[in-house]
Amino acid sequence: MSEPQTMETEEDLLTCLQVKFFHPQQHVKGLYSLLRLGQRTKHSADDPLKLGRDAQSCTFALVDPRVSRKQLSLQAFRTPQSPEMLFTIQNLSQKGRLTVNGCGLGYLERKDLPDKALILFGEYEILIIRESGEAKGSFEVELEVLAVSPSREMCLCVPSMTPIMDTGFSPMNTFSNEASSCGPLETDETVMCQSG
Repeated sequence: MSEPQTMETEEDLLTCLQVKFFHPQQHVKGLYSLLRLGQRTKHSADDPLKLGRDAQSCTFALVDPRVSRKQLSLQAFRTPQSPEMLFTIQNLSQKGRLTVNGCGLGYLERKDLPDKALILFGEYEILIIRESGEAKGSFEVELEVLAVSPSREMCLCVPSMTPIMDTGFSPMNTFSNEASSCGPLETDETVMCQSG
């Protein structure tokens, strides 16, 4: 008798989160010794993924006393309008802020993740890239370490780098931090000159 052929199912086409870590001192310390780097691992879509220093309560643990016991959570979700599996990120740290593409999240605040997101907390930079799939019940995660800072490659608006106009007036004083951190401000630089 021959072996039965396995049919390809939608579970073979899993959404994958590529999670790429960077820390300026990663070459000195064993920060990532508890992570399964370079391997795709399958996860149930109804269980949130947690990242922190507590290996007992977190799916992924970092060996760093400056990382919160539970730092962040990633949760899969779907909308009625789309078959895509999407993700939210939630800050689980009471001690520190988390930024997602330049927009800050306080304790227990959450945000939908875009297809490519740069997450910052402490000295860590984490680049998360979502590869689409068709499966509804599970997804994969692939972890790796980057040799160079991903923030150098992503274009983010940094509020402290907002240019000051010739008048010496800073537009930062009139707009909320959220507005200034989520996009550039544009001004009309046309100057009307009258000849005498």
